[in-house]
Amino acid sequence: MNRLSTTLLTALPLTAVLVAPTADACTSMLVTKGATTDGSTFITYSADSHELYGELYHTPARRHAAGAMRDVIDWDTGNFLGRIKQPPATYSVVGNMNEHQLSISESTFTGRKELEGPAGLIDYGSLIYIALERSKTAREAIQVMTDLVAEYGYASTGETFSIADPKEAWLLEMIGKGTGQKGAVWVARKLPDGVISAHANQSRIRQFPLNDSSSTLYSPDVISFARAKGWYTGADKDFSFADTYHPLDFGGQRFSEGRVWSIFRRAAPSLKLGIEYADGSDVTKRLPLWVKPDKKVSVQDAMALMRDHFEGTPLDMSKDVGAGPYAVPYRWRPMTWDVDGKSYVHERAISTQQTGFSFVAQMRSTLPDAIGGVLWFGVDDTFTTVYTPMYAGIRQVPKNFSQGVASRGDFSWDSSFWVFNWVSNQAYGRWSDMIVDVQKAQGELEGQFLADQANVESIAQVLYKRTPEQARQYLTEYSLQQGDKVHARWRKLGEQLLVKYIDGNVRDAQGKVNHPRYPDAWYRRIAADNGTMLQSREKPEPKPQAPAAPAPVPAVAPTAPAAPKPTVAPAP
Repeated sequence: MNRLSTTLLTALPLTAVLVAPTADACTSMLVTKGATTDGSTFITYSADSHELYGELYHTPARRHAAGAMRDVIDWDTGNFLGRIKQPPATYSVVGNMNEHQLSISESTFTGRKELEGPAGLIDYGSLIYIALERSKTAREAIQVMTDLVAEYGYASTGETFSIADPKEAWLLEMIGKGTGQKGAVWVARKLPDGVISAHANQSRIRQFPLNDSSSTLYSPDVISFARAKGWYTGADKDFSFADTYHPLDFGGQRFSEGRVWSIFRRAAPSLKLGIEYADGSDVTKRLPLWVKPDKKVSVQDAMALMRDHFEGTPLDMSKDVGAGPYAVPYRWRPMTWDVDGKSYVHERAISTQQTGFSFVAQMRSTLPDAIGGVLWFGVDDTFTTVYTPMYAGIRQVPKNFSQGVASRGDFSWDSSFWVFNWVSNQAYGRWSDMIVDVQKAQGELEGQFLADQANVESIAQVLYKRTPEQARQYLTEYSLQQGDKVHARWRKLGEQLLVKYIDGNVRDAQGKVNHPRYPDAWYRRIAADNGTMLQSREKPEPKPQAPAAPAPVPAVAPTAPAAPKPTVAPAP
């Protein structure tokens, strides 16, 4: 995502030659069906932007009269870009999943500056939702998306798209042709079954097969365009999309590939992918496009992989003084800072405070589309959100998630985005304590959803055999109820946190107010910083003198009895 771009940088000294990327940074993961515990395919996505209001988009299926047109509104700015022709019919879409379980996400990599400002009507965000309205499969979506930019032009910078259906998972990378030029160059790779991939604001497709349409698709001019620009002179077989259109630098490795590395290191620890793949110290260390996880990934695992602050690594933000006394793994903007003539940066983790919404899309070929597709949807920070099941076949979405309830500049207690932000922003202030309460409530809700899933879907399948519409109505009601439940529970949690932790106090389970100390390590830092001024000047009260003990009586050795005097006989 590239919303009102903000510079993203991280926590080591920089030399003047190091530049930071300017994308706002979204993170996406793809998991093929052979890599999951239940044969699902997964897409995960965090839509991260300081200007994005998190809501669950919903577009009903429609039929369109001949000559009908569709407005194209830029997803980032809200500007009207133009109109395009509608097909005879479009599909229903819930969030980033449609009624056929097709799901799409993205991350912006921007790419070469020379290719910014292309001439076109369709921005990357509109491209996603138009493709969801018009496609049944991942391969079809790639065709729709590339045909649209060829016909109407592309209006954005470089973009990586995750595109998956219940059987296949693809990565599509696309970049426009520069100011005044229409269309885009692009390449798409199908993931081999049994692997996972991820992307986070850095182009990742390098070399690719030139003659295998079963696994790779690309624009006819993807290489020749680069040659004409003078950016590539080698053999076609050695051509690298990423190295040509978005070369990796310090920022790309540290802030973008670093997030991919954190997913890969956790999913496949056996690969022993060290910190050198993520810290920007050696950009020749390149992560693979995909990896095979050490064990198959469940829905819960996918959620957990999106909840990451580099814990347990040298990039862990909870370990330095910036974390404060309560080890908060977040840093506020600006992300770059200068002190005493040196420049420094903060880390960019997957879990971040500016997330508008995120999801785990679960797609299963073993079930009817209306039942098999589940968009586990959450608002705000991935670490503190609750992923709530929204089924592909539902006819409406919960009011608390729906569009128009509030906005980024308009608070409402009816908006889950605002209620979740209320809770997380409390937790940021006393993280190590409050996150325990947050995760307890989060685990209870998500755990119940997962425990109930098989039974809910069993009922839906019985209803589906009667009529598919009965199943859709049942799942709609179920999804609405869960959205309401999550919203009510989270508002109550916010109230409980305020009562429990008000004014630095902590109430125990019996309601008694306690005043726990800061950690000793934090007191030591305070003392080291200003201990001379803060050290107590109060003289300790003299200790009372104990009464003097009586002097001991010297021990006297016992007197030996006198020897008897000898009796002297009188002289005769």
